[in-house]
Amino acid sequence: MEILQVILQVLLGITSLLLTLLILLHRGRGGGLSDMFGGGVTSNLGASGVAERNLNRITVFLGLLWITCIIVLGLITKFSGS
Repeated sequence: MEILQVILQVLLGITSLLLTLLILLHRGRGGGLSDMFGGGVTSNLGASGVAERNLNRITVFLGLLWITCIIVLGLITKFSGS
């Protein structure tokens, strides 16, 4: 069970970093953190509808994987007895 817990913790760390990166890559929709990093540049890069949809899909998938890791780690911790 400890090996599974370590694997899930590593997976949680990796998905956390990737989620942070992917969220920052999203196109800004109205003045916020994305404008601080050059809103004009990001809006030109995110002009493709297909690229934005794929970025959304990957972000949602990683978010679900992140939540699943948290839930499974919580269940392991609760029922491990240590």
